[in-house]
Amino acid sequence: MLQVENKRRMIQLSLGMLALLLALTLPLSMAIGPMNISTVDAFASLGGALGFQIAEIPQHISVIVEQIRLPRAVLSVLVGAALAVSGAAIQGLFRNPLADPGLIGVSGGAALAAVAMIVLGNSYLLFLQAWLEPYSLIVAAFLGGFLTTLLVARIATNKFGTSIVTMLLAGIAINIVTGAGIGIFTYMADDNQLRTLTFWSMGSLGGATWETVAAAGALILLAIVLIPLKAKSLNALLLGESEARHLGVNVDKVKRQVILLSALAVGAAVAVAGMIGFVGLIVPHLVRMTLGPDHRYLLPASAMLGGLFLLCADMISRTLIAPAELPIGLITSIIGGPFFIALIIFRAKRFSI
Repeated sequence: MLQVENKRRMIQLSLGMLALLLALTLPLSMAIGPMNISTVDAFASLGGALGFQIAEIPQHISVIVEQIRLPRAVLSVLVGAALAVSGAAIQGLFRNPLADPGLIGVSGGAALAAVAMIVLGNSYLLFLQAWLEPYSLIVAAFLGGFLTTLLVARIATNKFGTSIVTMLLAGIAINIVTGAGIGIFTYMADDNQLRTLTFWSMGSLGGATWETVAAAGALILLAIVLIPLKAKSLNALLLGESEARHLGVNVDKVKRQVILLSALAVGAAVAVAGMIGFVGLIVPHLVRMTLGPDHRYLLPASAMLGGLFLLCADMISRTLIAPAELPIGLITSIIGGPFFIALIIFRAKRFSI
């Protein structure tokens, strides 16, 4: 009993440290950029944005922090949390730490719809773009990811329930189809559209504004709040579907809810930040190695570490070749690729033993 209590306190301490680290990194991210701003001014600007007059700061610094860097920092935290929480939930649902939300087609469907809006928005979809402006890309990408997920779920569901294997195969197939569609639209794009597509397809937070934060943030926060409510059901599913049913879990209902909520979070994230890979794979696995598989702690810790990870990746992307900017998806891929290979090798050796 004492050992369990000590472990629980250690986990709570870890969650508190993650929250504190995220709170300290947020103003630091606003200080770092092509134009360096002192940490004191960054804290003062952040306080001013929150309604607290801490100190007098120059007007141009206040504008840079409150209108450019703060919405970008907030969006990076939201997107990182969305991808990490969705990854943790999908991995728990599939009982496989190598699973990723992209496997069920969310990212592919969102990307295809966004690319279609970019390429066709000024011609065939002009009336829709004018009606939805400035949220046309966000709405298109979210609907694309959401509808694709519904299609995958429909294919995988029959009178006996939802088959995870069928869902994975359907997701892979639809990702192939959406990849072909993206290739067609890329071929159709003009020079300006091609530049936008190239940068967006590699992930970017450069277009962050308070409008995009509000549009995507509401959807992401809804998913982040609701997914942890399924923590006990996901814990039961770790024992297997039959055992979970014996414990009173409505397995098919939990599958549908987790998949739709993950689609909501990932679709909104892809809509505003483009294709950012490996966050949903790396972060939950690191948290699971440190704090264990209990989803009551895994999900909130993944949200905070995911936000922190993408916040740091964004700082690197803005400063590595300043004043130019690297797509943030390249940074996460450079980190995530070797990690994924090492994870596969580790699991292969463990399995062979």
